[in-house]
Amino acid sequence: MTLTRAPLTASAMPAVAGTATSASAGAGTAGPDMQRLHLRYPPRTVPQTWAATRMGRDALLTLLLAPPFTDPAMRKRRARRLVSVVDWLADQPGDTWQARWQASGADARGNADWWQPHLGQLQSGSQRYGGSVSVTSNLRVSLLLLVGADAIRPSLGWLLTPFAPHHLATDLARVRDREGFSELAARCAASGAGSTMTRSALRRAATIVAAKGGLVGDITVGDCLELEELQNGGMRRTNRGAGLYGVLHAMGVFGADAPSTLRAFATQGQLSPDQMLDLYDIQSTPVRTVLHDYLLERAPSVDHTTLRGLAYTLGRLFWRDLELHHPGISSFHLAPDVATAWKQRVLVTTRTTQDADGQPVQTQRLRSDGRSQLGQVRAFYLDIAQWAMEEPARWGPWAAPCPIRREDLARTTEVRRRKSRMDQRTRERLPVLPALVARVHARARAAAERLSAATAAGHGEPFTASGQVLHRAPARSGSTAKVWSEDPATGARRDLSGEEDRAFWTWAAIETLRHTGIRVEELTELSHHSLVQYTPPNSPAAVPELIPLLQIAPSKTDTERLLVVSPELADVLAAVIHRIRQPSGSLACVPSYDPHERVWNPPMPLLFQRQIGMHNRAIPSATIREWICASLPDGEDGVTSSAGQPLRFTPHDFRRIFITDAVLHGMPPHIAQLVAGHRDINTTMGYKAVYPEEAINGHRAFIARRRALRPSEEYRTPTDTEWSEFLGHFEHRKVSLGTCGRSYATPCIHEHSCLRCPLLRPDPAQRHRLLDVRDNLIARIDEARRQGWLGEVEGLQISLTGARAKLVQLEQIANPRTPVGLGLPTRTHD
Repeated sequence: MTLTRAPLTASAMPAVAGTATSASAGAGTAGPDMQRLHLRYPPRTVPQTWAATRMGRDALLTLLLAPPFTDPAMRKRRARRLVSVVDWLADQPGDTWQARWQASGADARGNADWWQPHLGQLQSGSQRYGGSVSVTSNLRVSLLLLVGADAIRPSLGWLLTPFAPHHLATDLARVRDREGFSELAARCAASGAGSTMTRSALRRAATIVAAKGGLVGDITVGDCLELEELQNGGMRRTNRGAGLYGVLHAMGVFGADAPSTLRAFATQGQLSPDQMLDLYDIQSTPVRTVLHDYLLERAPSVDHTTLRGLAYTLGRLFWRDLELHHPGISSFHLAPDVATAWKQRVLVTTRTTQDADGQPVQTQRLRSDGRSQLGQVRAFYLDIAQWAMEEPARWGPWAAPCPIRREDLARTTEVRRRKSRMDQRTRERLPVLPALVARVHARARAAAERLSAATAAGHGEPFTASGQVLHRAPARSGSTAKVWSEDPATGARRDLSGEEDRAFWTWAAIETLRHTGIRVEELTELSHHSLVQYTPPNSPAAVPELIPLLQIAPSKTDTERLLVVSPELADVLAAVIHRIRQPSGSLACVPSYDPHERVWNPPMPLLFQRQIGMHNRAIPSATIREWICASLPDGEDGVTSSAGQPLRFTPHDFRRIFITDAVLHGMPPHIAQLVAGHRDINTTMGYKAVYPEEAINGHRAFIARRRALRPSEEYRTPTDTEWSEFLGHFEHRKVSLGTCGRSYATPCIHEHSCLRCPLLRPDPAQRHRLLDVRDNLIARIDEARRQGWLGEVEGLQISLTGARAKLVQLEQIANPRTPVGLGLPTRTHD
């Protein structure tokens, strides 16, 4: 079935008098799935009449002047203004109070200025004239009493201009739906949201109830969408009305089938092939039909983002470019000169800038993915030719010689350069990884200490954390959800809750990525269900051995795999679960957005989720990527790349480092392929960075294995000279800091950098010498930083790390761990 283009606009949806439609929330063109979703949840329409709006004048005044609308103490003061407002409405044409309200024209002026054109009539019989605060305030209060009695239902535009009345939620809770607003407030408080967020949710609910009628339990999904549209000028991913929507959904107001988050309505969704091609204004209708059918054929085998990229390549870079340079073209059979010119254009991209005089200047550079674009067009031609053999009537007229030859796609040099760049990137970051891990761990610990100290302090009181004295500062707008501090010297405010949250999740993400080597998309999809256990078949039945495993859901390769959870990774996952566990002991189920398929996944107990506002949200991969990139600030500790640029980490760097480190430490490449989830072992080996030391050791190991296969008679008894030389070798392994543990007859491969060598076993008697070396390195690093010798700082920093590691090793040698005797268990008898 062919999907026709149907842009999601306000004119295409059923409109409500006096309000904007919720369907226009999707700015621009929305996909068919989003159009159907918005049509499924229309806003409520206000009927022409209902019981309360048909009440008589005397009955209405009697109702409004009695509790709970008016207490006896305020009856005499409020009666005159209330009578004047009711009489003013009674003079308007119409059979109901709602019809008279609409006929008065006051609905268009907003809740702040509705009374101005009618002030003289509203004050008739009174001795006070003019627009004093007391008079206008009483008029507003009197009109809100009519709203609370459901005699009139003003439009959402009136209620929101300039903003919703502050006491609207309090008044409606008192006179109309005490239970509904009480439950809404209780759930907001239980969610941990601040007072500002709670007041906003209550005010939004009161606005909908006032405009649509009914109770809190009668609010619909379409009502929330309509309010969001009016308040924000369109739906957004980070919409402010998500708090009310989420609480109402948790209360069961919307039903189980409604989306669990308001943000599900703010996305564009999956576009149809027609909508994708409409973006490029293709002139030839037959060619557009072929491209549309081709995209439909390819859609089941690729994700939505890949399909949109393919539509861009075929629709814009290929065919629309040909139409612009060759108007009237209507065949895929391209002349040689046309094909050659197009291939030259697609390999470069043009950028227009302005010079100093403001004149446009065009610059060209090679397109980084130009060869990939050629490959997609070549695949299009070959697919059409193949399908023409299977369905000649449909595809046969469009089969044509492919203008792109195999040699046009040759990327041997490009692939080698990319492999070299990636290997260099891994070599630069692998030695810095311990320093990065130590930094994010220390930052998370320090942020937690600051937050704990600030929480214990009262507002305005000083507290000390990490050697810094700060003052507990009150939050803006009376919010209680976050803890703020203030620097007494500069007055700068800091969101300690946000700092601690970001530091913790940065640490958790880096630790999980470096211990598993998974993709960042797979990281965000980890859930509580991903933690499984395995019992080996040969495990004893009495005390079975349980192996914790981490189940990785299918992502890029659509292949599920299991990873063994190391003790270090188990500590990280335990900290994550402890942080997000609810008081009931379970994890909150949150929906997540798939940026590749552009759909919302069903709620799952995801591990990487955090509380934002009233509810928990999944942490998107873009946020994790941003945090990791900022985990090593520019120029900090002099950590730079070989080109002198600041060294930054991305989530994929940890995947390359994991594979490189695993293969270097003996993991077979085919096992590393399974762990990484690659389809081809060549992909795995492409991730692995080759070190010169590895090649040397591999060659020497090969020579040793070959010598082991030589006949035994070739071996002879060593002479006295050879034996003395053998014994003397061990004397040459003694150095000032300890003893070198390298094999016999092997040279030092670390150029006698003993501090960095794992084979050096330090001597406890040389501890003082090692301390002197460490202090000297610290002094040299300080001097190098002052002098600007950043290249030397990097090497000295590595040596300092090695010296500290040797000191730790000395402590372990001097104080070995001894087993603790627990005694024999005794059997107790009841």
